[in-house]
Order: sequence, then structure tokens, then C-alpha cells
Amino acid sequence: MNRPLERLKSIAFVASPTPEARAACTELERKYGNTAPDKADVIVALGGDGLMLQTLHKFMTSGKPIYGMHRGTVGFLLNEFKLDNLVERLNAAHITIIHPLIMRARDAQGCMHEHRAINEVSMFRQSAQAAHLRVLIDGRERLAELVADGMLVATPAGSTAYNLSVQGPIIPINAPLLALTPISPFRPRRWHGALLPNKASVTIEILEADKRPVAAVADHDEVRSVVSVDVAMDHAISINMLFDPGHNLDERILGEQFGF
Repeated sequence: MNRPLERLKSIAFVASPTPEARAACTELERKYGNTAPDKADVIVALGGDGLMLQTLHKFMTSGKPIYGMHRGTVGFLLNEFKLDNLVERLNAAHITIIHPLIMRARDAQGCMHEHRAINEVSMFRQSAQAAHLRVLIDGRERLAELVADGMLVATPAGSTAYNLSVQGPIIPINAPLLALTPISPFRPRRWHGALLPNKASVTIEILEADKRPVAAVADHDEVRSVVSVDVAMDHAISINMLFDPGHNLDERILGEQFGF
């Protein structure tokens, strides 16, 4: 959803280590100051989508709005960089509220690992042999065996990232959906994935896990040699992303469907 902000004043700047981002951060700090993140009204991230993703993870539970400015390579999640009128831009911005995925992965030793993802949770084969995966939705078997390089569960915010690269569907940011997308599927040949309600619980069981090991990855957190993975959207956590009017995330996701 999008809604106007309350008045924002104090800013915490975070930047990627690239010279371009560091130089921008120095200029902005000189002009606007730099408040500690725990006392700031808003977090401003300077870099590319990778830095923005790190910032969203770091401040996921802070409740503070996060505004990115493009000082890196890919800038899908970011606003245009401008030195002037930042406070005015922040107070004219709109919030897009997103929720992360929570991944609970059990490894071959029986240990449970819990991580969250903004974009997607992915399962990948670890060896030369294809993964064999069983898929359950809300405890009910929907696919007895998928033979593939892997599978992913993507949020609307992440649907234009890796999910799109493996021919998954683009999901409007406000749609209450998740994308379940196979990665290089071999069997069944005609299955191209599914759209699920965002309240669904997805369970992936790894068949022949000893012979065909699989890794599970929540954005950048990897668990090797998993035997089962549970994925669901964590509605208890709301992340507030800020975008300039007319350039919000839902508009960008819509534009992706027309090749912009």
C-alpha cells in the first residue's frame, strides 16, 4: 500500500563502500548532518540494489522508513540521486509496505535454520545431478516430484529479480500473492510454476537428499544439504520503503511488464 508520510527531520545515512557512494554520503552528511540510525526519523541508503537489500535486512524490524538513492549499478529499488532538497523529497515521498519471507530449513544433521528474505527463498542442486523435490502447499501435496535445478518462492517485491530471470511471473506490489517458480525444470515438462495466496505455507521436501544434495538460500543466507524447507510470508514484519511520487515500486513493477 502507499500512503503519505508524517514529517521527517533527522536522517541516518548508510552507503556502500564504492567511491561514488562514499563521496555522495560525505556531501549529504555535510549538508544535512548524520543522525544515529536508532535516533533518526528515516534511513537513507546510497548505493545499488545490493546495498538497499542489505539495508532493508538490517533495519527490517526497526519500523523506520527507508529511502534509497542510486549510487551503484542496478537501481530498481532506488530513487534518483540528487544532492538538493532531500528533506522536501523525503516528506513528499510515499511508503510502499512490504513483508519478508521466513525460511525454516532443516539440514541433514537435523538442525533447524531460520532466515528471512525480501526477494526470494531459493533451492538449488549442489551436485551435477538434478534435484528431486516434493511440493506441499498448506500441508497438502501438490507436486509429488519435480526434477529440476531447483525452485524458488518470490515476493511481489522480488518477482522482478531472480524470479523473472527464470521466467517466473511479475506480481504487482499490492497483490496478495507469492510466486512458486521452478529453475530449469526437466519433469514435469509442462509445469511452469504457480501463483499462491500470500498466506500460504510452502513446504519443499528434498527426495534422495544424500544422493542429490540441495542448498536453500534466503536472499543471501545459505543453508547447505537441506532435507526440508518451509517458506511463508512473515506478516508480523512490515518494511516501509520510500519512493518519490510517480516513481514508486508498483509503478516500476508495472513498467517491467512492458519492457521499460
